[in-house]
Amino acid sequence: MRKVELKMNEKEKYEIIKELVDHNGNKNRASKKLGISKRQINRLIIKYKEKGKAGFVHGNRTRKPVNAFDSTISEDIILLYKNKYYDFNFNHFKEFLKAQENIDVSYKFIYKVLTQNGILSPKARKKTRREFTKKKLLEEKKINYAMSNEQIDNIINHEITLEDSHPRKEKPKYFGEIIEQDGSIHNWFGEFKTCLHLAIDKATSIIVGAWFDNQETLNGYYHVFYQILTKYGIPYKFITDNRTVFNYMSLNPDKRTSDKDVLTQYGYACKQLGIELNTTSVSQAKGLIERTNGTFQGRLVQELRLNNITTIDEANKYLLEVFVPFFNQKFALDYKKFESVFEASPSEEKINYTLAILTERKIDNGNSIKYKNKYYQPYLNGKLKCFMPKTECLVIEAYNGDLLVSIDEQILELKELQKHERFSKDFDKTIEVKEKKKYIPPMSHPWKLASFKKQMQKAHTDHVYA
Repeated sequence: MRKVELKMNEKEKYEIIKELVDHNGNKNRASKKLGISKRQINRLIIKYKEKGKAGFVHGNRTRKPVNAFDSTISEDIILLYKNKYYDFNFNHFKEFLKAQENIDVSYKFIYKVLTQNGILSPKARKKTRREFTKKKLLEEKKINYAMSNEQIDNIINHEITLEDSHPRKEKPKYFGEIIEQDGSIHNWFGEFKTCLHLAIDKATSIIVGAWFDNQETLNGYYHVFYQILTKYGIPYKFITDNRTVFNYMSLNPDKRTSDKDVLTQYGYACKQLGIELNTTSVSQAKGLIERTNGTFQGRLVQELRLNNITTIDEANKYLLEVFVPFFNQKFALDYKKFESVFEASPSEEKINYTLAILTERKIDNGNSIKYKNKYYQPYLNGKLKCFMPKTECLVIEAYNGDLLVSIDEQILELKELQKHERFSKDFDKTIEVKEKKKYIPPMSHPWKLASFKKQMQKAHTDHVYA
């Protein structure tokens, strides 16, 4: 005979009805105890006599609710949070699930699924974190209920996981081994906030690059990169944040363009020079640059105000000519006393085309390419080259602003197509204008459209940027 297991409320009903039937008890008293009518008591008596204990098991016990979610939805939510939205609070995550992933579930469901799988919201309160830690330690058998409350509290308050802690580490041995980078948005000067892009060598604490821009942009990071390459050479590794990827990925999919994909573009430049690029959203993982940002905010703002500096151009001039040299002299170690792992600086031409913005485009019906709301046409040795409409190509905007295009395994020059002719052949005197010959780099691996697409895919799926 199958054993019948009853829940607490079912067991209470069963015991009262059993007592009532076996000892011919008072139905009114039973109805008061259970909080139901005398009519319902009569129905329960009939159930008891027909089925016994099994009659008190709820009919929906083994049935799946009609509004229950498929188990795969729970798995999708866990995977999405772990791989893509890992630093979102649960409410924010709920909004993005609906808008970006087309998964519409309640906050309660998300909370239940994630917490049951050992994931706690970044915005969870201290009390919740303590209870969560206590439950985890009980599962790991590091604590047990035989311990006193004082012993349990002591373990919970003092033991944290390695992922949650940030122990002090030794600095790198070599100059150029690790360069930390970050963008600090602050009221540096004037009425509007601007972004200071900084790069600091971890071994010596030397500022190796600095640049102001309106926002945290690829242009700002490229200026810092240019300073490092021309003054010191090619470093071994960069550590930067990955906030720019989140900003890019949060854009409307229809409005996404590769030139805004900062870490992919920057990572592609690093890949060409053989530089490792690691990204992190944990500020403690790049504590040196974070503390340096605080030092700059406590000193540079005041100096810019005293010198009546209110524009980006003036601020960059003061930053590079006055503040950074003084900072390095006062706070940094002498890098000449350290063994350097910087490789020799590349040529100016290589830097110019390495710190480039690469953008996918297609040839239109007028043999033109639209780029930044202007039309351009491809030329080879001064002659217009024509291609079939919808031919895929890769526009290369060099660091100095020169435009080239990679089409079918060849590099061509791009010339802007004006709306109107500058000179009329029939009415204006012809003036010979000698165009400066533009350097065209040889076709190589980085300029192949397939290579760039492959790197973009790796950046967004595997988070490998270089």
